[in-house]
Amino acid sequence: MRRPADWIEAFRPADGPPPRRLLAFFGWGLSGAWPALALATAVSAAGGVMEVLSALVLGAVIDATTSGTAEGFFVTNLALLLLSTAFYLILRPLVFAASSAANSVIIGPNVLPLVLSRLHRWTMGQSVTYFDNDFAGRIAQKQMQTARAMTESVVEIINVVAFALASLVGSAVFLLAVDVRVAAALAVWLVAYLALIQFFMPRIRRRSGARAAARAMLTGQVVDTITNIKTVKLFAHVDHEDRAALDTMQVYRARAREFGSISAVFRLALLALAGVLPVVLIGGMLWLWTQGAATPGDIAAAGAVAIRIAQMTGWVSMSLMGIYASIGEVEDGMRTLAAPHLLTDAPDAVDIGRAQGDIRFDDVSFAYGRGEGGLRDITLHVKQGERLGIVGASGAGKSTLVALLLRLYDTEKGRVLLDGHDVRQVTQASLRRQIGMVTQETALFNRSARENILYGRPDATEAEVIAAAKAAEAHAFILGLHDHLGHRGYDAQLGERGVKLSGGQRQRIALARAFLKDAPVLVLDEATSALDSEVEAQIQDALLRVMEGKTVLAVAHRLSTIAAMDRIIVLDQGRIAEQGSHAELLAQGGLYARYWSRQSGGFIDPDTAEAAE
Repeated sequence: MRRPADWIEAFRPADGPPPRRLLAFFGWGLSGAWPALALATAVSAAGGVMEVLSALVLGAVIDATTSGTAEGFFVTNLALLLLSTAFYLILRPLVFAASSAANSVIIGPNVLPLVLSRLHRWTMGQSVTYFDNDFAGRIAQKQMQTARAMTESVVEIINVVAFALASLVGSAVFLLAVDVRVAAALAVWLVAYLALIQFFMPRIRRRSGARAAARAMLTGQVVDTITNIKTVKLFAHVDHEDRAALDTMQVYRARAREFGSISAVFRLALLALAGVLPVVLIGGMLWLWTQGAATPGDIAAAGAVAIRIAQMTGWVSMSLMGIYASIGEVEDGMRTLAAPHLLTDAPDAVDIGRAQGDIRFDDVSFAYGRGEGGLRDITLHVKQGERLGIVGASGAGKSTLVALLLRLYDTEKGRVLLDGHDVRQVTQASLRRQIGMVTQETALFNRSARENILYGRPDATEAEVIAAAKAAEAHAFILGLHDHLGHRGYDAQLGERGVKLSGGQRQRIALARAFLKDAPVLVLDEATSALDSEVEAQIQDALLRVMEGKTVLAVAHRLSTIAAMDRIIVLDQGRIAEQGSHAELLAQGGLYARYWSRQSGGFIDPDTAEAAE
């Protein structure tokens, strides 16, 4: 039998994509938790009933005191007194304790991770375009904001709405039993109260959503600045970034003031209305008492109910304001996070298994939806085990070619095939498992050196990790690493994006990760560009070893790094302008020969050039 703390499966996957309608979005985020939420609601409602019963018990005791004499009071009313004592000392505390436990043990710790894990999984499935078009900090803020707001909405609805409704229903039943006219007075007051809520809550909801959007934008701006803090300092633009942050803060301040203003007016109207209720109910009961239609106990009970409802009105209304504010934040987050996936697996997509490495680009065109740039009419066959060099000026389409192979984008025309499989017909995960990649912009996590290398193959042994590090000429410097927490060697944390390492060190960690992955296709996008000549020569030897038996696509600006490739293609304005071996391309005297001539004149040692030829 599961413990109450586990009645909600905190990390249960969602059923399908998140809807873009509010109630359906709540249903998507909370699916699977409804039985536990219903139980917590019932217990909270029982707490509301306890409030009314407290007043009735008090009234019963007062009536007992007025209907007899002091002599023999305790003997005559022993049963009533024992029941009253048991109610106040046992039943009422147990119900409220159960309500508190339901929220603090069952609901609170589980609903937020349930919603957040679903939002995070959905966001992780978005295409790279989704992330390119937004701040990383803003997306993270939206995830936390939406999960927190949805959790707070649920908790407040259970704690407040169910409790208050039960209290109001119980109070109405009690007043009806005394006199329908007093119950009618409560009904009129309740209508006025609901009208007040109806007027203010939509305005609070809108202003809360605007405040949440401004806060997320502020977070994105600050995170963007901190992420690029070295660039900020190198260009002496601290003042510029400060002004940009202050401008965003000013917008947030304005939205927060608008929200605060509506909240203050709402609070004033609420307190004025709450003060009416005790006057009406107690005054009505006093009048009935003068007519002989109510007892002193009824007056005391009505007074207790009226004061409690008046107090509860402020609490409930402020909680409702919080609920509507949270709903506004959920709506704001929903607009960003519930965006449909633009790049999905086909319904009948297959797991490709371990590929042989035969790659074809069949009349491929892609221009990022702009109609120009990218690639145009590319037909290319890279045989299994072939090593292909890819060169071209900036913007010629080199990185786009690689991105289409990885299916980071879908072709606008034509097909990309791996082992005869259209990459759109295999699962993205299985496709990318076939490709090891090292890029010029090395991506490292703020984790240990070991964890960053293990990212290539999480189930690898320690010996395999060290072997990969040695192959990438990284083992020696890793042993010398240490961080501010006292971790050393492979346990040392590398900092966000690997900022504690030099460019060459980051590149060698990335190479070790690719070596460990041991995928049948290897993509090198300026893989040694951050290395000095001596380390590059060592890495080139290691690369030659890891290339054995693999299909290799090597993108390079520095032509000496690809001169030994089996074949080289030259891209120009999205088309294949030339292809052949290094020697054949030099003999053609075209673009490649011109590139080589420029580099060998200023950057490549003549001996290297002759050896390459």
